[in-house]
Amino acid sequence: MIEDKNQQRTSLGNLGEFGLIEHLTKDIEIKQPGTLTGIGDDAAVLDFKDKKVVVSTDLLVEGVHFDLAYMPLKHLGYKAVVVNVSDICAMNAKPTQITVSIAVSNRFPVEALDELYDGIKLAARVYGVDIVGGDTTSSQKGMILSITALGEANAEDVAYRNGAGDTDLLVVTGDIGASYMGLKVLEREKQVFEVNPQNQPDLDAYSYLIERQLKPEARADVRELLAGLEIKPTSMIDISDGLSSEIIHLAKASGVGCNLYEEKIPVDPQLINTCEEFNIDITTVAINGGEDYELLFTIKMEDFEKIKHNPNFTIIGHMTQESEGIHLITRANTKIPLKSRGWNALSENE
Repeated sequence: MIEDKNQQRTSLGNLGEFGLIEHLTKDIEIKQPGTLTGIGDDAAVLDFKDKKVVVSTDLLVEGVHFDLAYMPLKHLGYKAVVVNVSDICAMNAKPTQITVSIAVSNRFPVEALDELYDGIKLAARVYGVDIVGGDTTSSQKGMILSITALGEANAEDVAYRNGAGDTDLLVVTGDIGASYMGLKVLEREKQVFEVNPQNQPDLDAYSYLIERQLKPEARADVRELLAGLEIKPTSMIDISDGLSSEIIHLAKASGVGCNLYEEKIPVDPQLINTCEEFNIDITTVAINGGEDYELLFTIKMEDFEKIKHNPNFTIIGHMTQESEGIHLITRANTKIPLKSRGWNALSENE
């Protein structure tokens, strides 16, 4: 990121840990009825009454999960919340609270953390979740951001990964692959900028792809959409590591096989054009890209009529007997074993 030399910079040391927490959280309002006590005590006090509580946590590390050369801090804060809210939505639950923990080096002034928290607070408002706690500390190697999300659901509504039957339909929300190609575009423009800092990129042709990478949205609407259709998903997962990886997770957890149909995979026209420009196979991007934060779920065959014309959902395949394996059925009607080639944070090649 290009740094404004005239921008005011307040050292973190001027505030100290507790002063920084107070500074960043001073205007946080509590909205959820289940939040009895939020920030300001030793722990938050939550009351979920007769609901089941779902909890998810995620860790984002500078240089591994994000690059501040092209990821604005406000976008990072927003995305960090979305990543966790998406996990709650993947349980067919309603997100209600989050905690935020940050470790930063002294190269970040207070104003930078204000930007980060602007994004966090915006996402909290958009998704109706309360910020109820967290922590701040120092880091020797840049920024580390960890968010824990909580949610609630009736016991009978919770969707797990292991509930798919061998005749269920496989359904996905939205379109997929765009986030990965947005990242490819940003990486290319970063390289161009490093060679010629005077170059100003024209990114209009990639606006949707870049937005999907820098400002993704969790599908918090799907729970109510499915309830309105009187459909209970038999299994569900969010697409964070790539469609192929998530299908394999569902199939293995449920003890079933799967046929995914290439011609059914929903992709945006901007993705198609950009894949052709980069000379990258569209299907490879769509099934392996990751960070789409769409929802992948299975439904019973008898629910087909309820969902077939709904623009929010695409039926992309069906589950099979476990013995049949997990396959991609190509447009040429060739059956190819589906491999888990999504992003792996622990890979030595990353």
